[in-house]
Amino acid sequence: MDRDQLRSAQAPLKERYRAEPDAALTPVHASGIIADPLTVDVDTPAGAVRAALHPATGGDASAGACSGDLLLQALVACAGVTLSAVATSAGIDLGRVSIRAESTFDARGTLGVDRTVEVGVAPIRLVIDIDAELDDATLTRLATSTERYCVVAQSLRHPPTIELRRAPALAAAQAPTR
Repeated sequence: MDRDQLRSAQAPLKERYRAEPDAALTPVHASGIIADPLTVDVDTPAGAVRAALHPATGGDASAGACSGDLLLQALVACAGVTLSAVATSAGIDLGRVSIRAESTFDARGTLGVDRTVEVGVAPIRLVIDIDAELDDATLTRLATSTERYCVVAQSLRHPPTIELRRAPALAAAQAPTR
């Protein structure tokens, strides 16, 4: 898709969202089921992805993907698509681009070994290598726009809420009879 095609595709959407802000509220979702003990099958349009414990927390690397890695993969995907859209919209040829996200996590936190250790990945570093002749001002503008408009990067600023509840069928089965 080139600049004109992208702008043509986005123009009616932007116009609608300005006129009807509620129309811009776009649902996103993910779902999965606990498959085997310590694994979850997460549904994706490309098929299920099995997630499992990281070997640093007692998991088997062959059992499935680490959810921390999946988080970083989602960030790489979103930042890449966002950067590409920003560059396309500005008429900037990026050439070849490679993207990687890096971080660490301290397994003592999630294993409860030391309650003073934070649970979660440490600050994430997103590195984007662009094989194109771009000046520093253009690189800065692209980086700033990518960070601002990347949904996953911005979502990492706010932790999710977690709600556990009984499945409707289970709740009905446990309801007292009169």
